[in-house]
Amino acid sequence: MDETSELFDKMLQRENLLKALGRVRQNGGAPGVDGMTVEELGDYLREHWPRIREELQKETYQPAPVRKVEIPKPGGKGMRSLGIPTVLDRLLQQSLLQVLEPLFDPTFSEGSYGFRPGRGTHQAIERARAYVAQGRTWVVDFDLEKFFDRVNHDVLMARVARRVKDKRVLRLIRRFLEAGMMVQGLVEPRTEGTPQGGPLSPLLSNILLDDLDKELERRGHQFVRYADDCNVYVRSEAAGRRVMDSLERFLRTRLRLRINPEKSAVARPWERKFLGYTVTRLRPVKLKVSPASVKRLKDKLRPILRSGRGRTLGHTIGHLKPILAGWRAYFGKAEVKSAFQELDEWIRRKLRAVVWRQWKTPAIRVKQLERRGIPRTEAKRAAYSACGPWRMARLGMLERAIPTAELRRSGLVMLVEQQTTLEFST
Repeated sequence: MDETSELFDKMLQRENLLKALGRVRQNGGAPGVDGMTVEELGDYLREHWPRIREELQKETYQPAPVRKVEIPKPGGKGMRSLGIPTVLDRLLQQSLLQVLEPLFDPTFSEGSYGFRPGRGTHQAIERARAYVAQGRTWVVDFDLEKFFDRVNHDVLMARVARRVKDKRVLRLIRRFLEAGMMVQGLVEPRTEGTPQGGPLSPLLSNILLDDLDKELERRGHQFVRYADDCNVYVRSEAAGRRVMDSLERFLRTRLRLRINPEKSAVARPWERKFLGYTVTRLRPVKLKVSPASVKRLKDKLRPILRSGRGRTLGHTIGHLKPILAGWRAYFGKAEVKSAFQELDEWIRRKLRAVVWRQWKTPAIRVKQLERRGIPRTEAKRAAYSACGPWRMARLGMLERAIPTAELRRSGLVMLVEQQTTLEFST
């Protein structure tokens, strides 16, 4: 018997379920519509697992509606909807994922990097840079319009069924897809889409978009895809426009998906961003942090810096530290460090402005500046100046009073070390 016809039994094996339970606990996350937390799941399973298993085997198990959560999109342009399954449904989806992924992942394209074992954003970015270095200096950068909300269930299930012969697994996946969404206490039915938030959705999206990857390979195109973000690298603008037009038809007719014209373009790679990065125009091709990524970090830090006006410097820096460390780790592959220096200078200036505001009166400011070695005449001139905190923080006097070394001692993470030779490139 074909092993794909026994996937349901493998899903329910004790070893597989325990592994899934460990992963759900590790991932954590918010409760679903039933309010059950990850910490409560173990006790619930000890009491109710025999009934749940029987419902699964009899195919009477019905997944709960997902809980709708909206989060801001990158750049603050609109909101993105997430569907949070209950922790029990996350366990079952994870157990399904663990038996399906080894079946599908080896067949996926080399150009696909999103949500795959052993692959990630840095590898995708390096592949993109390599294509530009080869002279493919035009990119077909296309964004799929509301992809996770628009996936056609029939089209998706037809592709899953190509490799999965166990009808029980197919019917369970369909029930997960069709589980409603709880919005303000009411359950909305769902006839399309695979909401982000569950363990199974990333694999299902890759299964569907593998058709796109295979079509690109068949045509001999060089491309990089990360989830629904795909770039095709070509040698001329005319070729790029032909590719864009043909892909629009392919996606619409074969996968029932649409390209978002506002977010898609045929352009130079250094005019577009991919996974937060861009590249230099001049050879050798180097990786840079995109301007949009710099802006996004500033927007994320501003509320913390505003709230720091009533707190100690160390407390404010403590909130910045994990964000900056994570940002530096993600963008560590950037070879052009000008964005790092810009951000370091901006953060230091913001922190000095925070301290200046905390010294609320001219008398306090004079006293603090004198304590920090600033001559009284200069301190009084600054304290009674009409300049606002942001302008004051740019002055060399305040840099001397609150030196970078003090900010470091308070825990500030520098994005680029001062002794690093900075590279600037267009």
